[in-house]
Amino acid sequence: MLKVFIPLILLIQLHKEWKITQLGLGMMTLGLSLSCFHDFFMYNMGYLFGVDYLSYIMIFLSVWVSFLVLLASEGVKDSKKFHFSFIMVNLFLLFFLMITFSTVSYLIFYISFEASLIPTLILILGWGYQPERIQAGIYMLFYTLVMSLPLLVCLLCIYFSGGSLIMSVSELKGESSYMMNIWYLFVVLAFLVKLPMYMFHMWLPKAHVEAPVAGSMILAGILLKLGGYGLFRVLIMFQLISVKVSSVWVSIGLVGGFIISLMCLRQVDIKSLIAYSSVVHMGLVLCGFMIFSWWGLMGAVVIMVGHGLCSSGLFSLANMVYERMGSRSLFVSKGLLNFMPSMGMWWFILSISNMAAPPSLNMVGEISLIIGMISWSEVSIIMIMFISFFSAAYTLYMYSLSQHGLFYNSLYGCCSGKVREYLVLFLHWVPLNVLLLNSKLVSSI
Repeated sequence: MLKVFIPLILLIQLHKEWKITQLGLGMMTLGLSLSCFHDFFMYNMGYLFGVDYLSYIMIFLSVWVSFLVLLASEGVKDSKKFHFSFIMVNLFLLFFLMITFSTVSYLIFYISFEASLIPTLILILGWGYQPERIQAGIYMLFYTLVMSLPLLVCLLCIYFSGGSLIMSVSELKGESSYMMNIWYLFVVLAFLVKLPMYMFHMWLPKAHVEAPVAGSMILAGILLKLGGYGLFRVLIMFQLISVKVSSVWVSIGLVGGFIISLMCLRQVDIKSLIAYSSVVHMGLVLCGFMIFSWWGLMGAVVIMVGHGLCSSGLFSLANMVYERMGSRSLFVSKGLLNFMPSMGMWWFILSISNMAAPPSLNMVGEISLIIGMISWSEVSIIMIMFISFFSAAYTLYMYSLSQHGLFYNSLYGCCSGKVREYLVLFLHWVPLNVLLLNSKLVSSI
């Protein structure tokens, strides 16, 4: 793991050089991409760190999105809004995320999981747009902290019960079923808030709307995946209990996804609409993890990767519109095809990827998930059908309302797009469609 951590620590030392940091993150993504040919299972495992396929996919996604964040945030450097501090915060966030995804100890996983909150909060409070960003940051902090503190207590109880907090070794001995149920509830709820599950999702739209483009891209691309990754790691200890109550979580995921899909159809803020659509996708991920089948797991992981790329690209597109129009409202940001015609193609490509149309990674994930869900319960096809239909409905609503219609009359002139912006969108789109060709890597999890 040193070959991943040492370059990142060196980049933190060079945080005052924007271009060098961008180039360094790009070289890290290249180096990580070459590691995919290694057929590893807990490869390079030491006392505390190791990487299996799921960890590798999440680390690669984290470095890739962080690289795109710096490309998309040139406005911070141009306006000189503490851009050295901005790079430092992003690199520290990436450092904590890489520790989270590569550790094999539950305790270090918890510490780095919570530590990633601090740079995210600084991003929202320091570079956010509106005065309401303080409320959004407090929402995010307290939602996560309140549900995470019982997780720490449960992990310590598991340590005293089993004698170890290493992921593949930890086991629960000699505990009553009553205590086991309480531990299971507290451990799972901490990650369901981070996912976020319906009913614990109110912090997410607020954080997305108030965050800068970097905060939105990292939140959608990486931080929501912490919840799914954590569920994958902790449910190993609670398999017998989780199988009994899996129908509860699946019901909440499906019904919640349907309700949020209807809420998306009445949003007028572009970023708010994309944020609510993230809750729908994460509801499907929750269903995939909770049914304990290979198809469900594979579908959940593929949707996590596809959503991370697609949603991050949509947030960067929304930011490009905001920089030109000064508003994120769909009532103001209409008729974009008239003065940004070349961006219309990227809006269309990323919108159809968001609704899981071929040839996107989301389509592979949803097909796997539907197969797993139907084999688990045939009744679930009803809610999956509604979610798939309304996902297409709110995505087309966003695309048609933003691209068509009469554009804002007070707009005097506008740049259709810069090379840097096209590069950001292209680098979001390429893995979203090219990874479809290498489904063996994803399906071998």
